Amino acid sequence: MASPRDISRSSLSEPASHSLSASPAATFTSPPASHGSFLAGSLAQRTATAAAKQLKPFNTGDIKILLLENVNQTGRDILTSQGYQVEFLKTSLPEDELIEKIKDVHVIGIRSKTKLTAKVLQEAKNLLVIGCFCIGTNQVDLEYAAQHGIAVFNSPFANSRSVAELVIAEIISLARQLGDRSLEMHRGTWNKVSAKCWEVRGKTLGIVGYGHIGSQLSVLAEAMGMSVVYYDVLTLMAIGSARQVPTLEKLLEEADFVTLHVPETPETKNLISTEQFAQMKNGSYLINASRGTVVDIPALIKAMRAGKIAGAALDVYPNEPAANGDYFLNNLNTWAEDLRGLSNIILTPHIGGSTEEAQRAIGVEVAEALVRYINQGITLASVNLPEVTMRSLTLDESNHARVIYIHRNVPGVLRKVNEILAEHNVDKQISDSKGDIAYLMADVSDVKTEDIKEIRDSLDSLSSRIMTRVLY
Repeated sequence: MASPRDISRSSLSEPASHSLSASPAATFTSPPASHGSFLAGSLAQRTATAAAKQLKPFNTGDIKILLLENVNQTGRDILTSQGYQVEFLKTSLPEDELIEKIKDVHVIGIRSKTKLTAKVLQEAKNLLVIGCFCIGTNQVDLEYAAQHGIAVFNSPFANSRSVAELVIAEIISLARQLGDRSLEMHRGTWNKVSAKCWEVRGKTLGIVGYGHIGSQLSVLAEAMGMSVVYYDVLTLMAIGSARQVPTLEKLLEEADFVTLHVPETPETKNLISTEQFAQMKNGSYLINASRGTVVDIPALIKAMRAGKIAGAALDVYPNEPAANGDYFLNNLNTWAEDLRGLSNIILTPHIGGSTEEAQRAIGVEVAEALVRYINQGITLASVNLPEVTMRSLTLDESNHARVIYIHRNVPGVLRKVNEILAEHNVDKQISDSKGDIAYLMADVSDVKTEDIKEIRDSLDSLSSRIMTRVLY
């Protein structure tokens, strides 16, 4: 038999053939769940085990992958070991170059700097899936991607420990004014002082956003003798002796240190501004390792100059450079020089998740998700499509095909799909929806090459169609 193929796109529409090969996905398992979801880790491991004898759905050399922004070697190794064509670049690309590059790729992997807007994505005629090798996905137009059947995966929890440890380091550094003392020593100045330098033991840490990072930070802070209060829009069970407070204002009034761990949404823009600084304790500290728009930085500058805020640590900014270099200047953010001139402020270049451990874990998690989606159509952990999974096809099912039909969630679609599949034996079928988008998978047995083409063409003719894939 020749190699099975994915005939979802015209670029992959050469004469169909069949061959069997074991998937190397079973070789790779996610790191222990200390940095992520136990459920997600367990499912990933079970999927990898089940995939050991899966049918390969295409000639892997036909799949073109573009990886930008120095995606970790672990992710690159997983993808290249599958036989895909992988192009790797260390930087992001300007929009015009990105549009040219993305035209013929089936998969793109990015981190936080690459902007996949509707303008860029509409040029990606072959694109099946996007891998965000980072926590956030706000750099991708998720709605446009979903409306065009492009799945998006990320790694929301793999670097939570790294971020939590950075925040702990910043709490101690701010309390002891370590940044200022270090700079003075580098300039040759000996300045041994204890005024306004504090132990963190016995102080109160206020955590805004008690998710994976916030809750881990809570445990670390309590281990150092801090009291922890937290505010979240959801009612969440406390870990240890932490205590949830009903309002942000209440947290700001109690906390000696305030740390932010919330997503970028319209509701969180300038969440901490002039009014909130006025509510904080005199001589308190602010840490932001979430998103740059969450803090009104001109208001922070004013509060620090007035002595209201004794210190701050910022890892994220409203506008960030696209590459390393001397770019953190006023032409990027008009207040940059004023911010750099403040005392007892730690400024870091969005390095919260930039540890070897976190980047390796992210590389494994996202690359494995991409392989599962490309090879099997599994959308588990997708951020913009319904999460659908089904056991792998095996070597004993050589005349089977997996039909994947992404469609608009309108009445009557399942009836029409089942009419198309009625002439064949459907071994298993699953469907789920997410808003306006629905995702259907069906494994059909005893099919010939001409049957597969007929099924695909019939599904493509339906008015509800967004994308059809047939793996066999």
